[in-house]
Amino acid sequence: MGAKNLGQVLKEDQQGIGLVIVDLQNDFLHPKGAYARGGATNESAALLPKRVQDIAQAIKSKGGLVCASLFTLWPDGSGEPMISEHLLNLRPFLKKGDFAPGSWGQELVEPLKPWVDVCVHKVAYSAFFNTQLDWVLKKAQVKHLVLCGIVTNGGVDSTARDAHLRDYDITVLSDGCAAFSPELHNTALADMRNVGRVISCAEALQELSA
Repeated sequence: MGAKNLGQVLKEDQQGIGLVIVDLQNDFLHPKGAYARGGATNESAALLPKRVQDIAQAIKSKGGLVCASLFTLWPDGSGEPMISEHLLNLRPFLKKGDFAPGSWGQELVEPLKPWVDVCVHKVAYSAFFNTQLDWVLKKAQVKHLVLCGIVTNGGVDSTARDAHLRDYDITVLSDGCAAFSPELHNTALADMRNVGRVISCAEALQELSA
């Protein structure tokens, strides 16, 4: 696709670049989070916060915007989480309090908190679906998105495709994402090359510092 080198983006318009971090939350990644409790740990995902932190710091230093999506299970009138049937079949261990708005589990992992400007709450795969992300990015005049987070074949892929439909220029960080298997991860990255660039975090940092 025609996505630009990040150095070129910065040269043209520093405010035009934004990082979107998809779902790097305590309930997904922390050893005391909901997914660890349910036995759905992801070793590759646990490595992401440090890599993403470096990217966030670099983009912030250049005047760019850093956003994060927070997957959220909203409570019903009795306080029980409203979970889609699809998700409940996949993750039957989810219970009251998991990913609840304002809870520790819903929060962004600690290393990333200082670098994030805006968080949006999401209820499905895409960070654009029923959130204010597009409004925020348009108001900040962001035209190029750098995407990372979990899972590669779910939240990241869906967000990339929704961004493409909204005419954003897209760069996906190959080792800034993770899935539950290398096969799913690599297949999703290959598919996302149809809507944007796919580069490593090291390559991104090199372009941002050029």
